[in-house]
Amino acid sequence: MALKPRVGVFGGAFDPPHNTHVALARAALSQLRLRELRVLPTGHAWHKARTLSDAADRVAMARLAFEPLGAVMVDARETLRSGPSYTLDTLRELRLEQPEVEWVLMLGTDQAAALPTWHGWQQILQIATVAVAERIDDAGQPIVFDPRSLPGLPAEARFESLRIAPEDTSATLIRQRAAQGLDVAALVPPAVARYIEQHHLYSPPDEH
Repeated sequence: MALKPRVGVFGGAFDPPHNTHVALARAALSQLRLRELRVLPTGHAWHKARTLSDAADRVAMARLAFEPLGAVMVDARETLRSGPSYTLDTLRELRLEQPEVEWVLMLGTDQAAALPTWHGWQQILQIATVAVAERIDDAGQPIVFDPRSLPGLPAEARFESLRIAPEDTSATLIRQRAAQGLDVAALVPPAVARYIEQHHLYSPPDEH
């Protein structure tokens, strides 16, 4: 029986997309045997207290950051929805559009551990294989996620590990630096740095 083609699903606010995001995408393409990686900027992030930057800016930056990798498609569908944006809804849509595909959802260890708080998390695990990106702790050891720690784990749930080199980059830090007028070029892809500067993203309102 032929194996199904695999397509990765990488969601996030990408406000902005940074070098760690790109490293994770690159690792997924090389380690997970993906035909394609779908990058999905979040629409209405029901779980985030702060208001995200304009969706058009986040989609544009995602295209600048990820599409040069090849085999990557930035999918803006979640930004076009009204109301809360749920991963389960996206996976259901993708499965209807391409039923022949094995969908691989990329998560960090913190996100994987929090799966029981996600809307329809057990249904998510029935649709997609979950690839968990293992972070490195302060001692240089991988922080390994054990799916058996999840209460009510569906029997058919499938998990894989994704290894990435440790990088200490956060979108929060980048936004703070940009708001202070500090250089962020070392933290984001060059095209994203130019976009942030040209569009005055994250700078105080009176400087626009």
